[in-house]
Amino acid sequence: MKGKKVTAMLLTAAMAMAASGGLSVNADGGDIKEFTAFFAVPGSEINDDNEVQQIIAEKTGAKVKETWLTGQTAEEAVGTMIAGGEYPDFIDGSDGMQQLYEAGALVALDDYIDQYPNIKAYLSDAQWDKLRRDDGHIYWINQFSAIYEKDMSTTHNDEAFWIQTRVLEWAGYPEIRTMDQYFDLIESYIEANPTMEDGTQNIGYTILCEDWRYFCLENAPQFLDGYPNDGSVIVKDGTTIVDYNTTPTAKEYFGKLNEEFKKGIVDPESFTQTYDEYIAKLSTGRVLGMIDQWWDFAYSVNDSLKLQGLEAQGCNYVPLPITISEDVKNQWHTTGLSGDNINEGSGLAITVSCEDVEGALQFIDDLLSEEILTLRNWGVEGVDYLTGDDGLFYRTDDMRINAADTAYKASHLCAYSYFPNYKGLSKDGINAATPSEQPQEFLDSLPDNVAACLEAYGCSTYVDMLGNNDIPGIWYPMYSYSGSMTTATPGGLAWTKMGELKHEWLPKIVMADDYDSAWEEYMDAYAQCKPEDFLSEMQEELDRRLALAE
Repeated sequence: MKGKKVTAMLLTAAMAMAASGGLSVNADGGDIKEFTAFFAVPGSEINDDNEVQQIIAEKTGAKVKETWLTGQTAEEAVGTMIAGGEYPDFIDGSDGMQQLYEAGALVALDDYIDQYPNIKAYLSDAQWDKLRRDDGHIYWINQFSAIYEKDMSTTHNDEAFWIQTRVLEWAGYPEIRTMDQYFDLIESYIEANPTMEDGTQNIGYTILCEDWRYFCLENAPQFLDGYPNDGSVIVKDGTTIVDYNTTPTAKEYFGKLNEEFKKGIVDPESFTQTYDEYIAKLSTGRVLGMIDQWWDFAYSVNDSLKLQGLEAQGCNYVPLPITISEDVKNQWHTTGLSGDNINEGSGLAITVSCEDVEGALQFIDDLLSEEILTLRNWGVEGVDYLTGDDGLFYRTDDMRINAADTAYKASHLCAYSYFPNYKGLSKDGINAATPSEQPQEFLDSLPDNVAACLEAYGCSTYVDMLGNNDIPGIWYPMYSYSGSMTTATPGGLAWTKMGELKHEWLPKIVMADDYDSAWEEYMDAYAQCKPEDFLSEMQEELDRRLALAE
């Protein structure tokens, strides 16, 4: 659906929504407030005349011009803003959030939250308290942790060892449980299938290392040892902080990467490629496997594979339950109702440059209403989805193709993706909050190669490929604390030095001629960072969180 046909349907749909009640349409032509927002992560800007954004603006009386990180780190971008003293109305500074707080750039939200019912209900009182800074105030809203009513996850949105379905199909869908089995399979496939159908050379395994995304290289040892994603440490037995950088599993894992690098399985461009180059490479279908977070690659790559017809070649990725040995149970996927794993270290904030704080908060409140959530997540009824006699939303094949098309998304869809949103059930009590979690829509939209793969393993969803685990404890995740550490404390200074050292050394040990010698040199240099200072502060924070639960 494109051009005049879509525009006509949009006009009809907008009139129908106006007549149905809910938020009032700005039909009198009154001024629409215009806010600005900056998110310190890469993203795609939508067109100024985006159709769904305009419908939302007419219903809420406001719109936001969103801009994203380009050509800088989060800390650099935030530092530039702080130096200039000028900010957008909304901001998520990502790793630079603590800088913004310490610079006094953010508006305390405590006196406002109770005035906006949708915002107030978005998190529990306990979760709001978790967001308080050391001065006792709340400055941001975590956007991605709220689950309404029940978990309906179909996609593993988090980190995993991913592999293309064509590799599993070729091997007869074997059970792959360990790191060695994973790389043995890739080696065998490459030997038998060095190229794609068009003669393009296959790449066995690539690694994203740019900036903060080097988690794709460095944090696998915690998962391989059967722990969930606390991000910066292992919490052993629910009581004790352990450094995953120095475990026997860490040495074995990086040794395996070194071995595979020497065999030519690990992409030699791994340590120099940018994020954009990495996404472009995955989008060619050449890469058989990698570690990454689903959200970091899939929303761009899967659409590209679909539009190029590469799904038919089995180029989509599924996650595997990889650990260091078969007797270790994996915890790659964890879930908890109502955002038990809330990230305290970042979120959406309103800056001191905003001249209409109440209007900004009202916009957030409106975005959390049922009507606007449906527009953000599903689009326009009759254009982007249909409703069955049972009240369930669904899409046609054409609608799914549109939803994957970059130009269509830029001109038509408006998710306001870095504003607070829900996962789980829609507020209508019938549908999933998002199309990807709608059970039948998920199944109908699955590429044939993924559907066949899931069926072969007796699975219905990506989550089933890994298995589900409850949130491990009240402390989880510890990265919500380490992410806010600064060099003002010995632990924060050590944390910064550890990160800088790993950026420098991990590529070197993967490429080293003599791995054992390189590992020893790395460990000697690592010890000079005084990781014990970091671990001590993390233990103090763990103890504090455990005490709150007593």
